[in-house]
Amino acid sequence: MSEEFNSPQLPASGLLTGLDETDRLALSTYGDFIPVHAGQLLIEEGHQQDSLYFVISGTLHVHTDKDDKRTLITRIGPGESIGEINLFDPGTASASVTAQSFAQVWKATRRDFEAFVQAYPEVGEHILVALVGELSRRIRFLNGKLIAMEVSYQELWS
Repeated sequence: MSEEFNSPQLPASGLLTGLDETDRLALSTYGDFIPVHAGQLLIEEGHQQDSLYFVISGTLHVHTDKDDKRTLITRIGPGESIGEINLFDPGTASASVTAQSFAQVWKATRRDFEAFVQAYPEVGEHILVALVGELSRRIRFLNGKLIAMEVSYQELWS
């Protein structure tokens, strides 16, 4: 993939599925397109985070680093997003995000996103519903993992 960033555009995928080109172009003006090179840290665990990121291209790893050990949480690719929680509840990042290959990312701060929703309430509502859906899927997935861990723990002590 080229590491040029000539005319970045928000694609109709992930959270933006169903938005027409005009709405995606309007949304793109409320954030910044960022090139992220392989090995570059996009989000650092424990640091303040108040932005939503939408991955346009490339692969990123979400991970934690404790006691000189890196634990991969998930891989993020085109059409996926990161930082949804901190858009609604700004705080410190619970994990780090590092590019594994050259990636193109769109970043919108909480302030950027609020301004967009004020200017385009119908489109903003569509994106908010998509964000809630994504967060709900992630919670459901984590609940399943917790239940599996609990079952394994109980079997261990039975």
